Order: sequence, then structure tokens, then C-alpha cells
Amino acid sequence: MRVLFAGAPGVGHLFPLVPLARAMRDLGHVVAVASMDGGEPVAACGLPYLPLAPGVDWRKEIREAGRTRRPDLMRRVVETDAADREAFVPLAAHVNSAVADATVELAARWRPDLVVYEYLFPVALLAATSLGVPAVQHDLGFVRTPRLRALMLAEMAETFARHGIDRLPEPVDTVDLAPPSMVRGERYGCSMRPVAYNGEGALPEPLAAPARRARVAVTLGTVPPRTDGLTRIERVIAAAADVHADFVLATGELDLSTLGTLPDNVRSYGWVPWRALLGTCAAAIHHGGSGTALAALDAGVPQLALPDGSDRFVNADAVRERGAGLSAGAEEIGPALLDRLLTDDALARAAHEVSAEISAMPGPTALAARLCDSAGGRAG
Repeated sequence: MRVLFAGAPGVGHLFPLVPLARAMRDLGHVVAVASMDGGEPVAACGLPYLPLAPGVDWRKEIREAGRTRRPDLMRRVVETDAADREAFVPLAAHVNSAVADATVELAARWRPDLVVYEYLFPVALLAATSLGVPAVQHDLGFVRTPRLRALMLAEMAETFARHGIDRLPEPVDTVDLAPPSMVRGERYGCSMRPVAYNGEGALPEPLAAPARRARVAVTLGTVPPRTDGLTRIERVIAAAADVHADFVLATGELDLSTLGTLPDNVRSYGWVPWRALLGTCAAAIHHGGSGTALAALDAGVPQLALPDGSDRFVNADAVRERGAGLSAGAEEIGPALLDRLLTDDALARAAHEVSAEISAMPGPTALAARLCDSAGGRAG
């Protein structure tokens, strides 16, 4: 069977697809990943990468759609830094429409038997429908997507009709990574254990060695540092200086030189495998990205989320409401908050409970077999 994975061009959108894609490959299926400019980092996972609509920029197209088509929605997106998802997804739908011809053409050339796409890229659903093959939506975390999907598809109705599809389709299934206890009964589709993929490579030797005392992993992901500068990381570093623990900054290429000399208990390592780092840590501090939060839950460590936009408030709220971590704004960061993260037994207990829950969820291999068997039956 040939399985095409597709998603918006961002690490947070494409990396969560990798575990299922690899599981399908390991079962003997032919797998590839398609995305727009900016999706190239996923090629490091070892799966074939298919560039889609070269020269079309995801963020520029969203801004252009907001300027020329839906300024009302763009105002809401700007005011909330895209946290208003019901304003953001219709704009994302316009980008999907802009690459519809290219996506359909790519799919027609590659001839998949099954298409798996993340929820912000329903143009892949269009391509699958045009070929008469099933499509599965792959959700990313705690955002409940049925209403958002309906908004996107409604915005794309003319595009679907232009490709001969008058009745808006639905995916045949939805992959849900959220632990059941964290979505207040809003389950749908098929559950799959969130398995972290954070790129290739091993931990640096100093981090692979046993920690001498409590260690805290810190990251701001790939997008937030470009939107809010160093505000939150500055506050975390200043507070860490007064906390009896070691802090590891996994901040990629973020330039910290303007901060001067770091405290003795704070070290910057650039990019490191996040889930592997969490396995050596007592706690995590991060931006609230879904994959980042799910990895900390899987590791069973309490987490402090510092959300600033997009779906990160939803993720942070889910962690806080489950009792497995804390959520705060930049102005709330201080030594007392970090001490609580490390010493609150209730947080640690809830984090361990969710970790056990995740371990009991079906893994990517089991789900891959089920999806491919189902798709094969439809083809037959």
C-alpha cells in the first residue's frame, strides 16, 4: 500500500506525523511526506519528502488572505496571536485553496492508496477525494477539531467544487493523541499513544550522564521566540538563579548573547532531543506546544507552560486542569513558581498518572495496521 502524509509547513505540524508514518513503513508500506516551503526539516526522519507548490509561503498567504479577503478575521488573529482558532482556520483554508491544484497534481502522480493529513491541511482531503481514496485526519494534541474542520471546508467549498467535488467530504477516521482524562470526554476517532519525534541525534554527553540534582528542561519551541523576543526566557533564567536545580536551555539557534553571563546552574545546549532530555529531568518549562506538552506528560514530569498564542493556551489549560502542571504569564515567573514546579507532590502525582495512561494507549504500529487494513478493504 502507498500512504501519503501531508501537513502544514512547520515542525509542530509535521513531526507528530512521523511515528505513524514510520510504523506504516515498518509494516512494509510505501510512505512519503508532502508539505510546502518550510517543511523540509521533516526529511531528516528518513522518509521521502515531496515538496509542494515551491515558492508559496504559508504565513505570507495567510496575511494576504487576511488583508484582501477577511480583514475582520485578521484583526482577531493579530489581537490573540492566532489563539482565536475560529478566526485563524478560515484564513489557513485560503492557503489550502492556493495550493489545491499543486496538491491534486502531486497526489495524482504519486498515486496513494491512503492519505493521512494534519487538521490544518485539508487540501490533502480534497486530493484524496479527487482520487477516490480514503483520507484520515491526524490531530495534534488537545484542540478538538470537528468544528474547525467544518469551518475550513466551508471556506474551501468553491475550491472543492472547482475540482468536481460538490459535496464536502469527511475523513474516514481521525487520529486523536490526547490522553482521555485530559479532554473532558470529548473523544472521537481512534486513539493513538503520542510518541515523540524531535529530530535525530543523541543527547550531548554531559546531559546523558546521571544528573547530580534536580534538572529542569526549558524550551520555547520554534515559533514563539520570533514573536515575543526573549521576555519569558529572560525571566526564567533570572528566577532559576535562586532555585536549587540545574536548568537546561534547549533553545535552538536563539541568540542569548544579549543576556550576558548565565547563572552557574543554567546551561544552553541549542537543540537536543526533547523527549530524551525529559527522561533525565524532574520538570519541564516550555511554550505550550502540543508535542512538547505531550512529551512531558509521557515522561511523567510536572511542567510549567508559558503560552502566548496559537493553540498553546488550549494545551496549557489542559495540563493545568488535569493537575499535571502549571500555566503562567511572563509576569508571574519567579523563584517561588519554579520551586513549586519542583516540589508540589500533587503535580508530580498527576503527571505520573497521565504517563501511565499514555503507556496504555494503542501505539502507532497497532493503529497503522488497523488503518491500512481498513483502507485496503475499501479499495477491495
